[in-house]
Amino acid sequence: MVGSSHEALHRIFQKDPALLTRAMQGVLNVPFPEPREFVALNVDLTEIEPIERRVDTLMGVETDEGRYLLVVESQGQPDPRKRGSWPYYLSYLYEKYRCDPVLVVITQDSGTARWAAEPIRFGFPGWESMKVRPLVLSPDNVPLIVDEREAKRDVPLAVLSAMTHGKGPGAAVILESLAVALRTVDSESAAAFAAFVDSCLGDARAKEIWRDLMAPTQYFFRHPLAEQVREEGREEGREEGREEGRIEDRAEMTLRILEWRGIAVPDLVRDRVKTCSDLDQLEVWAQRAVHATKAEDLFADGTI
Repeated sequence: MVGSSHEALHRIFQKDPALLTRAMQGVLNVPFPEPREFVALNVDLTEIEPIERRVDTLMGVETDEGRYLLVVESQGQPDPRKRGSWPYYLSYLYEKYRCDPVLVVITQDSGTARWAAEPIRFGFPGWESMKVRPLVLSPDNVPLIVDEREAKRDVPLAVLSAMTHGKGPGAAVILESLAVALRTVDSESAAAFAAFVDSCLGDARAKEIWRDLMAPTQYFFRHPLAEQVREEGREEGREEGREEGRIEDRAEMTLRILEWRGIAVPDLVRDRVKTCSDLDQLEVWAQRAVHATKAEDLFADGTI
């Protein structure tokens, strides 16, 4: 089970290594060569001396232009020690593997992203003995994927989008489309992706919305994360055959999405949603709630 957003932010690249090069090419506009093969490498950079040094994720990638090492670091906040450890990682890895390392930092925080993107320079004015330029993936450059069709075209990128935006106001708007997109991948991958997203959602209501979306899905219930959902008492009415409970859950979720997005919900709208007994209709309203600008947008004619 994924225990933290720190783990999820870099482990998604272990689940889908090709996502890392797609992110560099499509998000960062870095002309990284097209990979032929990925190899997971030992992340332990500890020397004989009792000083433990570990990177978060380390991948070897073969391309037509040569072999590279992709070093992924998940960063929650600025850490001055990294200005020394990151250059060490890169020089050590080059010495060990004799191929060029590339440092990629992923964060959910814009301030941390700006800090991480600053070049690390060693030397004196006019002469740099070493310069390290991290590539940074953050809410500032990873697209907010809210369109269902776009999410289906590249599910791992949509997951990365939800993860990097997980602590911001855009988190909720991505969840409905992503939940639909996860149905298009195998259950094992979907369960892992669902856990990654769950770990990265910083807003309690967004996390609850995500768990509501995942609760009716079988692969989610087979995943250890489902145990936590059940322990918190949210499994009632969601088991197979409990149609009434599912209707109530979907109505509540629709209203929570609107409230989380700061949209006022008039009593007439609330009553119409809560008294609806058509699960398919509630599914439509829940999807509309993700993009609505006012509560009345749930309904096709815009009237109550």
